[in-house]
Amino acid sequence: MQAARQVRFTSVGEVMEREAFLNAYIYEAIKVERGGLKVDFKKTAEHTIPEEFQTKLDRAPALKTAFEALTPGRQRAYLLHFSAPRQSKTRESRIEK
Repeated sequence: MQAARQVRFTSVGEVMEREAFLNAYIYEAIKVERGGLKVDFKKTAEHTIPEEFQTKLDRAPALKTAFEALTPGRQRAYLLHFSAPRQSKTRESRIEK
């Protein structure tokens, strides 16, 4: 993920436990907004294609055509999803699905 401003909770008690952290987080977010700071996002072409996925694209022209027809955001999401696992076996499993 390149940038995100979110905190997830599973219960109201968790919110109460993390009150000090949340206040600091909110004030920091306000500073960032007021300062006009921006995140320079990578372009889809700048993301590396996992070797396992590239092999699949080379072997299946229809898959390559379908992948290239996706919006840049969808392509990026798939590349991030396929790249995340450390083990090649897991990457291959995700690509197969």
